[in-house]
Amino acid sequence: MTGEIRWGIVGPGRIAESVMPDFGVTPDARPVAVASRSQQRADAFAERHGLERAHGSYASIVEDPDVDVLYLATPHPQHHAIAMAALRAGKALLVEKSFTATTAGATEVVDLARETGTFVMEAMWTRFQPAVVAMRELIADGAIGEVRSVQADLGVAREYDPADRLFALELGGGALLDLGVYVVSFAQMLLGTPDRVVATGSLFPSGADAEAAILLGYDDGRNAALTTSLRYALPGAARVVGTTGWIDVLPRFHHPRTIVLHRTGAEPEEITRPQTGAGYAHELIEVTECLRAGRTESAVMPLADTLAVQDVLGQAAEQLGVRHTEAVGVL
Repeated sequence: MTGEIRWGIVGPGRIAESVMPDFGVTPDARPVAVASRSQQRADAFAERHGLERAHGSYASIVEDPDVDVLYLATPHPQHHAIAMAALRAGKALLVEKSFTATTAGATEVVDLARETGTFVMEAMWTRFQPAVVAMRELIADGAIGEVRSVQADLGVAREYDPADRLFALELGGGALLDLGVYVVSFAQMLLGTPDRVVATGSLFPSGADAEAAILLGYDDGRNAALTTSLRYALPGAARVVGTTGWIDVLPRFHHPRTIVLHRTGAEPEEITRPQTGAGYAHELIEVTECLRAGRTESAVMPLADTLAVQDVLGQAAEQLGVRHTEAVGVL
């Protein structure tokens, strides 16, 4: 694509509200339309953000010829159906994490994206944060030797409310898909796809997972110890341990400003890298640049990594007794 990239927003909820201001610091990207299953909500969102068009159905924005790429910000189980329809219509996609509700759903979306040669990326903003980019560069340069272990936690204390999306299993509620995706993706980014997944935790009365501890094991002895929760707050810290040192990613690790490098035998080095805007601009820039360059995947957040993360989440959910499903009748 050349020229300005025109964006459509699917799902005018909390995360979409947070992302919208960062379009203002993303070159060559212009949001032009929004879709909701409520025309009233779509109209209100469009008015707040100065968008040209408000669609009262997801099908309508998928068919909008003046939209190049869709940002999917609906509940997780709705991503699959909307993404499949969008890909059939030739629309590029930035899909909020978690990518889908199930591994099978993610596989279908990725297969269709590859079959049609259409750009798709999971909106894992963590990988694009300047502090995380700096961390990966240090690791690539051998600053802490070979990475052998990753620790990460992310949790919040939420009072159980069966009417809230966070606790509704049919809406993808639970700690794993909302918060666990961050700790799993962080570990997968650094260690690759694990050979074993072991999970333990507890459930809410709705059947959604309340908390989970996940151990990722690798045949060569590397490991990741990950914790996520909606039952209690966690620091939101991460540590990457290598053979000659470690790096602390200060809270909250999924959008950090500061990392601390601990080289063996040396004083700690604090490295701060500010974000652009609210931190979402970096992933918006990646998508926009990929589309302008004609790429079908991001090298930073490739589809293979998305599938690997979704598979770990699926294995953990199964071990906890959680049964996620993809929504039907979305469009």
